[in-house]
Amino acid sequence: MDGSVGAASDAGPPAYYRGNESSLVSALKTLLFFTILMVTLPIGLYFATKAYLFEGSMKLSSSDSYFYAAIVAVLAVHVVLALFVYVAWNEGTPKGKGKHD
Repeated sequence: MDGSVGAASDAGPPAYYRGNESSLVSALKTLLFFTILMVTLPIGLYFATKAYLFEGSMKLSSSDSYFYAAIVAVLAVHVVLALFVYVAWNEGTPKGKGKHD
């Protein structure tokens, strides 16, 4: 045996993994951004619309403002999810606008 198996295992990460560190970091940053957005945006919109829009401006009762503010929060969750899917889907595609052969 010439020892080539031992030398190949010491060569570092596999060939398919080399060069993907930046894309992995980019994917994790995107995931972290949308996770924070998913937690803060619906909760913030819930309380803001309940207090300022529905009870403040529209003078709705407390029980009605809970209901409509919850609808706004659910819509915000759907918007954030749709944006995440869009960004994740287009993350690996080339950004050139020229003619592709």
